[in-house]
Amino acid sequence: MTDNSTLEKFATENQIEGLTTPSLEALIENAPGYTIDKAKSFLTFQQRINQELLKHPIITCNDYCNWFEQGDQNKAQVREFVVQFSVFSNLFLIAQLHKTINADTLEGMHASKEILANEIGVIFNAKKARKAANENPDAATNPDIVSTEGSVEGGQFRFKAAHFEWLYRMAQKLGLEFTDIGKRRHGTESTLFYCDELTRIYGNEDYLISQAASYAVENWAAAGFWDQLVKGFEKFNDTREIKLPLGFFTWHALIESQHAAHTQEELEELYFDREIDEDKFIHYGNEMLDGVATFWSGLEAQRKQSAG
Repeated sequence: MTDNSTLEKFATENQIEGLTTPSLEALIENAPGYTIDKAKSFLTFQQRINQELLKHPIITCNDYCNWFEQGDQNKAQVREFVVQFSVFSNLFLIAQLHKTINADTLEGMHASKEILANEIGVIFNAKKARKAANENPDAATNPDIVSTEGSVEGGQFRFKAAHFEWLYRMAQKLGLEFTDIGKRRHGTESTLFYCDELTRIYGNEDYLISQAASYAVENWAAAGFWDQLVKGFEKFNDTREIKLPLGFFTWHALIESQHAAHTQEELEELYFDREIDEDKFIHYGNEMLDGVATFWSGLEAQRKQSAG
C-alpha cells in the first residue's frame, strides 16, 4: 500500500486531485484500464455529477427532516412516521434482493449480499460484535452496540439483530402491533411509489442503472437526514414520558458515511473498468432521487394533516 504523501504528490503532479485512494494506487501500479487521461475524464464526469445529481433538492433541503429535527412532533405524527418508515424498511429487502440477483460480477453479488444479510439479522463479523456476543448474547442484537464495520462472512445470525425488529421495538413503545407496521397495505401512495422505484431502478437488470441509483441513494443517505431524525427523536424523548429506543436510527447514522465512501470507490472502479454512458447515469440517479423525494413529500403532507 502506497503511503499518503506519495499518493498526494502523484495526484498533484498529474493534476488528478480528488480521486479516491484505491484509484490512485491502481494508477501508480499501472493496473489494466487505469490511465491518467481516463482519470482526468472521470474528474470531469465527477464535476457533472456534483452539479447535475448531488444538488438534487432532496439532498440539499429536506423539508420534512428539517421540521422533524426541531422535536415538535406529536405522538400521532411519530406513529405515522414509524409506520411509513417500516414499510420502506421492509420492502427495501425486495429491492436489495433484486440488486443481488442482477449483479453482473461475483464481487458485486457479494457486496449486495452483505447489505441484504445484515438487514435480515447477520451481525458484521468484527471484533466489537464478537466481543459483545461472547459477553452477552442479548447485547449482540442491540443496535447501539453491534458493529457498523466488518463483513457478514463468518458473522452470527440473530433474529433480534434484523433491522426491522429494531424498528418494531420502537413501534411497540408507540402502541403499535406487529401487524400494524411493515406491510405493503400500510403504505401511503407516496411511500409505495418510492419502494417500487427502488425495485425498478436500484434493483434494475442494467448494472449501470442499478449503480446510478445506488450512488444517488447512498449520497442522499450520507447527507445528514439520519442525524436530523436522531436529533428529533432525542428531543421527543426529552419532553415526553415515553422513551423510544433509537438504535435503528443511531446505527444507520453511523454507517451511512462509510457507505457513501465505498460507493464513490465503486463508481471510480466502474468508470475505469468500462465505458459509461454519463448522461444515462445522471438521468437514472436523478430518477431515483425523485422517488426518494416523493417519499418525504408524502410524509410532509401527512404530518401537516396530523398537526392538530
